[in-house]
Amino acid sequence: MEPRNLSRFAALCSTDLYFSHLVDTGMAYAAVFVLVVEDEVLIRMSLVDQLEDAGFRVLEAGTADEALSVMADHPEIDALFTDIDMPGSMDGLKLARLVSQSRPELAVLLTSGYLKIPRNELPGKAHFFSKPYDVNRIIDHLRGIGTSERGADCAASPFTR
Repeated sequence: MEPRNLSRFAALCSTDLYFSHLVDTGMAYAAVFVLVVEDEVLIRMSLVDQLEDAGFRVLEAGTADEALSVMADHPEIDALFTDIDMPGSMDGLKLARLVSQSRPELAVLLTSGYLKIPRNELPGKAHFFSKPYDVNRIIDHLRGIGTSERGADCAASPFTR
């Protein structure tokens, strides 16, 4: 949070009206940091643009190997959105399993146009979205992460970070 906004945040954070304003304007989600992993460049570019337009911070990778490198450089990433079917040393499902073990707090979203993964076969708390997916469902899911994080921030002191 920027210093000039701290006093406003402190004064208004606990009010439902202020939090509703944040939700309505998309400001409550600006801190959610998403890594999009998709080998199809046009699909990746489109999703990245739509997530950024929705107020998320977004990084991208074309393979699982590249994603692991990006994640090592950016431990502040909150969510991983990955395609399952990708070239390289591992597919998106293996990436999701690895990430779920090493960073269980990270939200993991998987997608595929070819596979249907039953809930009991997903790693950790991962969620599956079939292609073609509705981007608004992805955004809503990621906003749920942001809302719970922002709610926790309001419950705690914003000055302790």
